[in-house]
Amino acid sequence: MRVEPAAALVGDLAVPGDKSISHRALLLGALGDGESEVRGFGASEDTLATAAAVTTLGAPAEVDGELVRIRGAGLHGLRAPDEPIDCGNAGTLMRLLAGILAGQEGRFVLAGDDSLSRRPQERVAEPLRRLGARIETTDGHAPVTIEGAPLAPAKVQPEAASAQVKSAVLLAGLQASDGPTIVVERHPTRDHTERMLATAGARVTSSPRQASVWPAEGLRPLDLDVPGDFSSAAPFVAAATLLAGSSLRIHGVGLNPTRTGFLAVLERMGARIAVYNRRTQGGVPVSDLEIAYA
Repeated sequence: MRVEPAAALVGDLAVPGDKSISHRALLLGALGDGESEVRGFGASEDTLATAAAVTTLGAPAEVDGELVRIRGAGLHGLRAPDEPIDCGNAGTLMRLLAGILAGQEGRFVLAGDDSLSRRPQERVAEPLRRLGARIETTDGHAPVTIEGAPLAPAKVQPEAASAQVKSAVLLAGLQASDGPTIVVERHPTRDHTERMLATAGARVTSSPRQASVWPAEGLRPLDLDVPGDFSSAAPFVAAATLLAGSSLRIHGVGLNPTRTGFLAVLERMGARIAVYNRRTQGGVPVSDLEIAYA
């Protein structure tokens, strides 16, 4: 690869769809009552592994570029396959799916590649057990075996701040017998799951240090435009603030408050960044950005 010095960044661009939201759109679509349509899907090896996983579980996901349609199996309708579910290298998939499958009927095995198999899984298994989940890891790692079981609500404080662990517990709490499941956090983490659950019709409350979900009868299918990934936009934002003569517009960027500290730092340093055309997509704040060399 050869990189030439740039004179300026001028014009308009859009960035790929947010992968964290794309994962969650597939998983919630699989639990929905009916067909979900997701546009702006952030395709990658990890998100395509999620599409394959929900298809294996009985909720077919058809991926056509940035458009995905998922035929939901319903909140309690996923089926156990004969073979392990291949999560590839997708840690988000393995951890969130553990929460979903904890309350389903059947026996499920979650496997991954060598890299994923080295990552710790007890940090999600232990909180799920507090809801009554029957989940076993392999020396703290994958493969992870889940025997679907009746779940009861619980109040959980994970040892480490993790949006993946929080999401897994909330997704399990949707299937609990009665009352709220509460996750208390030591430090705030991304709240994509809470926002998208609310869009799908679940009863959810959220604050910077606590999230709660109540059992649901079912979930509405999603009709979602995935916001542009802020991490993908950040290098262009930085470059436009540094290169004289730049005038750059980035369209449809997800600006979840848990992810935008970088913008705040640049603005404190004197960057000229305008945020406009604010709207909400799937419960997530989205805006266009205009960056000009200061």
